[in-house]
Amino acid sequence: MGFFDKIKGAMNAVTGGGARVTIEYNPPVAFPGEPLYVRITAQSTGGEVKSGGIFVDVWGSEDVHLHKGAAPNVQEPIHVTHTTFNQAYPIAPGFVLAPNETKVFDGTITFPHGMPSYEGHHVKHVWTVRGRVEAFGNDPDSGYVPIRVGLKG
Repeated sequence: MGFFDKIKGAMNAVTGGGARVTIEYNPPVAFPGEPLYVRITAQSTGGEVKSGGIFVDVWGSEDVHLHKGAAPNVQEPIHVTHTTFNQAYPIAPGFVLAPNETKVFDGTITFPHGMPSYEGHHVKHVWTVRGRVEAFGNDPDSGYVPIRVGLKG
């Protein structure tokens, strides 16, 4: 391995650029207690990637946004975010992604009860998911994508 290859490998570890990761899910609306089918695709960007596994990270947050004058005491805009849920679901164990190789991993996750997606005038509860390859340095991931969580009944 040459000097520039070592630098590129180090940069990929720092930036998470060792692999491109995508996530797909079905059905398009998740329901608490029911399985959500996920597919994570990991593609090497050129070098070998030694992974500790594939994960789906689920993040729920409640966002409050008040514009100036939205209420008598609101003199300046207020924006507050509170994490309501944050969990990593293991989908596949550790593996090695060979240079330029693509692997696809399928699994299921389940959302917790009691916290649907909603959007009111000043408050909303949002859910996001991302696929992630656990690797040395910064984990390559798909980035968080929104998902709607509904209630049945």
